[in-house]
Amino acid sequence: MKYVLRWLVRAIFNLVAHVEVKGYEHLPKAGSFVIATNHLGIIDAPMAFYALDRWDMFVMVAEKWNEIAIFRWLGKYFNFIFIDRFNPDIKALRHVIELMKENNILVIAPEGTRSRVGSMIEARPGVSYLATKLNRPIVPVALAGTEDKVLFGNLKRLKRTHMTITAGPAFTLPPLPKDRRDEALKKYTDEIMCHIGILLPEKYRGVYAEHPRLKELLEEKRLRGT
Repeated sequence: MKYVLRWLVRAIFNLVAHVEVKGYEHLPKAGSFVIATNHLGIIDAPMAFYALDRWDMFVMVAEKWNEIAIFRWLGKYFNFIFIDRFNPDIKALRHVIELMKENNILVIAPEGTRSRVGSMIEARPGVSYLATKLNRPIVPVALAGTEDKVLFGNLKRLKRTHMTITAGPAFTLPPLPKDRRDEALKKYTDEIMCHIGILLPEKYRGVYAEHPRLKELLEEKRLRGT
C-alpha cells in the first residue's frame, strides 16, 4: 500500500504542479539528520516524500490533523508524528528521540503552523530545543510556491503551479548552556530560520528579512559565489 500511495502522491503533484528540486548534494550520505523547513501550505508535508525516495523519514504534524480519519490513515504510511504544538508533548518527543537513535530522518517546521501571509512567520523555540537534544546535523530546506492561495487559485484556472524545494548545506547547533537557556533557544531558532531564509526568494523571508544573521549568511553566500 505504501508504494501505491507514494506513486499516487507523485502523480498528483505532477498533475497540479511543476516541482523543481535542488540541493540533493547537501544531504548527508549516512546517519540520521533533521530537515528543517518553512511552512506555507497544506501540501508541504507530503512534499518531503515527493522529493526523497525514503521510508526512514518521519514528519511532525500538528495534532489537530489526528482528529481527521483520512489523515490518521495516511499517517500510518507516511510516518506522521502528531504533536501538540502548544503544550509540552513528552510522549511524542520521546518517540522522536527513539526514532533518531535508530538513524531515521526527522522533518520539522519550526514555525509550527502554516503562514497565512505567504512568507516566513516567527518560529517557535521547541524545534531548536529538539534539534539540540537530538545532536544531529540540520539540513535547511526552503519551500516556495506551495501557498494554499496560489495552489488553489491555479487549480481553478486549470494551471500548474511552479514549486521549488531547495536544500542548503547542513549545520549543527551547540549544546544548550545551563544558564540563559531561553535566550539561547531564541538565538538557535533564529539561526535555523535564517539558514532557511537565505535559500528563499526575498519575498518569502517575512519577519526574518531584516535579521542581522540572515544578512550575514547572505554575505557569506555571496563571497562563496553560491
